[in-house]
Formats: sequence, structure tokens, C-alpha cells
Amino acid sequence: MSEYITPIRTYLAVFLALMALTTITVAVAFLELGPFNDIAAMGIAITKACLVVLYFMHVRHSSRLTKMVVVAGFLWLFILIAFIMSDYLTRGMISLQGPIG
Repeated sequence: MSEYITPIRTYLAVFLALMALTTITVAVAFLELGPFNDIAAMGIAITKACLVVLYFMHVRHSSRLTKMVVVAGFLWLFILIAFIMSDYLTRGMISLQGPIG
């Protein structure tokens, strides 16, 4: 089985894209977007993570099993974030008045 050899210019292009996305992340941090600051930062972070996984971890040219494991890992991360957010967003719904009586 021969392995795919990624050209250096691909690594350079991905590196430049990561640097550009990092610059955009810093620029967005200084903008006042209200609740969309977190969404924009998370979108940029997910894009950077996908670039790193696909190119630097060589998942793009890996077997289907490796791709399935990576997708399962991201799915598990999404599930954990969803549970954390469901807890965090519902904390103000509980009344803290004490016992009735």
C-alpha cells in the first residue's frame, strides 16, 4: 500500500490559511457583535480544527475507518457541548427561594 505524499505548497497554503483565520479571530474579538461573538469564534475555531485534522493529521488521504473514527470523535464532542449548554442555559429557571412552609 503506497502512502500519499502531500506537497509542501499544500502545507504552506494550510499554514497561511490558519494564520489568516487566527488574525480574523483576533479581529472578531475586538468587534461588538453581542451574542454572535461566541458563534463567530466557534465557527472560526471549527474551521481551523478541520484544517488541522484533514491536512496535518493526514485524515484527508486516510482509510474510511480513520475518517469514521474522526467523525465519531467530533460527534461525541458535539454531544458533550450540547449537554453542557443545556445545563448552563437552564440554570436561571430554578427558583432559589428556599423551602415552602
